[in-house]
Amino acid sequence: MSIYTEIAANKRRSYLLIACFIGAVTFLGWVFGQITGDAGMGVTLAFIMAIFSAFFSYYYSDKIVLAISQAREVSLESDWQLYQIVENLCIATGLPRPRVYVIDDTAPNAFATGRNPEHAVICVTTGLLMKLDKRELEGVIAHEMAHVKNYDMLVMTLTVVLVGVISLLSDWILRFTFWGGRSRKRDENRGGGQVQLVLMIVGIVLAVVAPLIATLIKLAVSRQREYLADASAALITRYPEGLARALEKIAGDREPLEAANKATAHLYIVNPLKDHASAMNSLFSTHPPIGERVQRLRSM
Repeated sequence: MSIYTEIAANKRRSYLLIACFIGAVTFLGWVFGQITGDAGMGVTLAFIMAIFSAFFSYYYSDKIVLAISQAREVSLESDWQLYQIVENLCIATGLPRPRVYVIDDTAPNAFATGRNPEHAVICVTTGLLMKLDKRELEGVIAHEMAHVKNYDMLVMTLTVVLVGVISLLSDWILRFTFWGGRSRKRDENRGGGQVQLVLMIVGIVLAVVAPLIATLIKLAVSRQREYLADASAALITRYPEGLARALEKIAGDREPLEAANKATAHLYIVNPLKDHASAMNSLFSTHPPIGERVQRLRSM
């Protein structure tokens, strides 16, 4: 498998998934409009609220995540080897050097955050520094640098906006149908009582199912960005085996990362919560199966 082919395929899948989101938002807005008779204001408010929350998270999420994770910034003097790896990869990718943070935890893991390459942050645990060799550590840092280079935070912010809009529209449809919708008298005068009833039933079904579907699509987008970052890291280092071995070591370490929680788990290179493996957990996981990621890397 060509590394370039893998990168191109993952980009296409990500764009397709986001297009599905936009289509779902548009359709829910249309259904809401048919039920209420005037959904323009409601849809506008939904978009404003979702975009406002996304704006706040986009500009301040890095500070929030670092505070939650109890990460500390390191300097060249305090950890010159880590800094050297980061600077070498910055030269390879043409990116400005990100700020480097460390979490004092023996569980091996890492993540990247920041709204763009100029405001990027790379964060690793002390366990990662202790348990990986240099080539494996380079693979992990290259993976996180790939997230920065590919503007994955921008893609995921857009996805969060669309999920928020779908959830708001679904909630409004449920609330409106619960309180009776438009006046029956007006519907009877217009002869649209049966059509209104059908639309209300469709609206209720969509309102219940849409948030679940939106969440699954969001997780699928996150998983595709991980595949893309793996492929990009292999392209940066020209050594897919380093990242493959690192993923196996991180996944094989059963120690949970104390600083992680469900709100930040999707940022890490490997799910830090160490949930029990099952088909249902895989469906709702923000990360692809490690075996599949390793297989793809070793096929490049």
